[in-house]
Amino acid sequence: MANITLALSSSTLFQLTRKPTSRFTPRIEAMASTTKSRTKVVPAVIVGGGRVGKALNDMGNGDDLLVKRGEPVPLDFEGPILVCTRNDDLDAVLEFTPKPRWNDLVFFQNGMLEPWLESKGLGNADQVLAYFAISKLGEPPVDGITDTNPEGLTASYGKWASAVADRLHAGGLTCKVLDKEAFQKQMLEKLIWISAFMLVGARHPGATVGRVEKEYRSEVSSLIAELATAAAAEKGLVFEGAMEDRLCAYSRAVAHFPTAVKEFKWRNGWFYSLSEKAIAEGKPDPCPLHTAWLKELKVV
Repeated sequence: MANITLALSSSTLFQLTRKPTSRFTPRIEAMASTTKSRTKVVPAVIVGGGRVGKALNDMGNGDDLLVKRGEPVPLDFEGPILVCTRNDDLDAVLEFTPKPRWNDLVFFQNGMLEPWLESKGLGNADQVLAYFAISKLGEPPVDGITDTNPEGLTASYGKWASAVADRLHAGGLTCKVLDKEAFQKQMLEKLIWISAFMLVGARHPGATVGRVEKEYRSEVSSLIAELATAAAAEKGLVFEGAMEDRLCAYSRAVAHFPTAVKEFKWRNGWFYSLSEKAIAEGKPDPCPLHTAWLKELKVV
């Protein structure tokens, strides 16, 4: 069958598609359609074989290199290096990545990476806000398309931003390319989402993200407002209006997600550091509700 397809000219293939003349035609038409619809994706090194890494690898054209824990990133593989590990493994990723390749790193991690990136001289590193959910290894991602953002929320920034967007589009996901300022606002907004919904959910054992949005809306609304005010003051920026509506809409899109306060250093820990800094300077806590609930759960 493969030989028959290769032997056909484009005009012959067109005629077969329009006017079936043999029992092979439906298969040929399907193969032609698949070939046309397949997007060319820039080959990448993918660090991390978990849910996100596996999904990104599946979106490629088969010429990516999947690097697992403890394996070195090659010096001579051109293209982006998509980092899909846990945040606490990032130091090890740098250790196994040749320094000349650091400017090709693309970080997919949730949370506040800025202090860590700056400490490594990577203040302008490529990043991706992955507003999609993958419940189990090997399952297709569920895009974070919401009723307030039907165009999707996933965003990329940096040198390889367009290549990342093309890969996600090939996998049926949305992704927009943003400049640094716009990306920072959306990064902080997602940080507020994960910090607020996880903390409120942890106060109500067994609560999913959807249940928090539906049953504990007043709690999460108060926390979103508090964290947004603190983040805006710290970074000297102004968020777009209706943040609560956007974050609650996203929660409805991934309603099945469980809640827990995890990776504290990278998530709620950033807001708690603002509280500690203010208190040390004799100023009021900018996040008193957040601090009180962390103490209630004995997180701090």
